[in-house]
Amino acid sequence: MRKCADNLGSSQSALKTWMKSAKEHEESVPTRGSGNYASDEAKEIVRLQRELRDTKDALEVLKKAIGILEK
Repeated sequence: MRKCADNLGSSQSALKTWMKSAKEHEESVPTRGSGNYASDEAKEIVRLQRELRDTKDALEVLKKAIGILEK
């Protein structure tokens, strides 16, 4: 158990907790996915916020490029 925990970079107690959870949930450990979002909707909101931020950044770059070309 200790060697497995070391290989995973985790503690023995965390590994025991995962194993207990897997046994309770038919060999599947329930997770909420990357980022530990409370729901799929929350994950989608974060993705859309990131996309909006990136789009706004791209728009600012384009505005600056147009300004340089107009001079």
